[in-house]
Amino acid sequence: MINWRYSVIWCGAAAMFLSSSLLASAPQKTPNVIFILVDDLGWMDLGCQGSPVYKTPNIDRFAESAMRFTDAYAACPVCSPTRASIMTGKYPTRLNITDWIPGADPKNRKLLGPQDLHELPLSEVTLAETFRDKGYKTFFAGKWHLGSDGYFPEDQGFDINKGGHHKGSPPGGYYTPYKNPKLSDGPEGEYLTDRLTDESIRFMQDHKNAPFFLYLSFYTVHTPIQANKRLIQENKQRVANTDFSGPASVKERDGQAKQWQDNAAFASMIQAMDENVGRLLAQVDSLGLTEYTVIVFTSDNGGLSTLKRANAPTSNVPLRAGKGWCYEGGIRIPLIVRAPGVTRAKSLCSFPVTSTDHYPTLLQLAGIDLKPDQHRDGISLVPQLKGIKSLQRRALYWHYPHYHGSTWTPGAAIRFGDWKLIEFYEEDKVELYNLKDDLSETEDLAESQPNKARELLGMLHQWQKDTGARMPQPNPNFGIR
Repeated sequence: MINWRYSVIWCGAAAMFLSSSLLASAPQKTPNVIFILVDDLGWMDLGCQGSPVYKTPNIDRFAESAMRFTDAYAACPVCSPTRASIMTGKYPTRLNITDWIPGADPKNRKLLGPQDLHELPLSEVTLAETFRDKGYKTFFAGKWHLGSDGYFPEDQGFDINKGGHHKGSPPGGYYTPYKNPKLSDGPEGEYLTDRLTDESIRFMQDHKNAPFFLYLSFYTVHTPIQANKRLIQENKQRVANTDFSGPASVKERDGQAKQWQDNAAFASMIQAMDENVGRLLAQVDSLGLTEYTVIVFTSDNGGLSTLKRANAPTSNVPLRAGKGWCYEGGIRIPLIVRAPGVTRAKSLCSFPVTSTDHYPTLLQLAGIDLKPDQHRDGISLVPQLKGIKSLQRRALYWHYPHYHGSTWTPGAAIRFGDWKLIEFYEEDKVELYNLKDDLSETEDLAESQPNKARELLGMLHQWQKDTGARMPQPNPNFGIR
């Protein structure tokens, strides 16, 4: 397994000779953009990230040709807020979308979560709208989860929508019939991940001569964990042949955090997703689009490893906890970017980045003027993609004031440099970690480093004030029978 403490490096200065313009070595052509978003894909769920079990040769090869970010984060530990941040370049707090839609919103807990929106406001100028307004053909396939009628992808800048509606998981499961109002059923035995890739490939074939923005948002590997029938046996064998050590799960407050990647059904879903990413990339090559197509591969939150029960789908070890939590396992995610003429093959970057950064980065790569009033919480990562080391420290923030099925209770977090602080509202306490020395967040330094804890807590509270964060309130009926 990769030792992340020592393998993380700054973006290499050797790439600084690259031209400042995108695709400088390629024919002059408006670049296409492909954005691949995998649902609930954890930081350790890829071979190139260090998974000892999951088989992802196509994504691993893609990473070899691209830049891999070691310190990439989702804007929230659950899906809808992160997806809104990608689309808008804003933190979830500014949008008042701070929970998965519609959220659990329990009334019998110590705190009452704030009432947030259940749709992405039409007043936001989405990334898709910006590309469409610049002459791009825009295409969406897969999971949307940012509103229902009147707020679907086709209402937010996408010319074509295949499968995007209000549900967060595939209502019919991963095999047809899909029970999806935005996706027709396929022939018997058709697999959803295959179908979404087929639709994406068909779109590329139809629009290979015009600039396009293709947003492939896989439903996988979100629950239900439903094995790929073609791949399940080999994954059962791989899991059986893997030597796991230590406990299968550890206690995480009121939950259990999975420590082993031993779910063969989940592994088969990962492998099927990888095969389809490989099919998509092969089609880019076959159509002659490789030298002028920017490709981003990432996730919307950490892997689902922590639940009330012990056997969650995946493990994020060495990261702590998983989806729903502001520990690293819930928010640190894979991010791989290939921009021909800009990124250097086999390059790593440890600059902390988050979901809001995609909007300005993709605009700059495409030669489109930035829209700072819109993507106000994001920064363009083009300097990092070129390999330029940034000396500027940067704070990243998370605000998740809701309860979650992972047993998370309302709270928030900040990362500034190597330091990470998490505030837990129910417990009225903070925890402080140094990620450089303690990636697994095992040693709470809040008492031994009180000045640093106060500094970060003050920054977090000021950010919450500046972005209009809604806070949970005491439940007046808590404890009343």
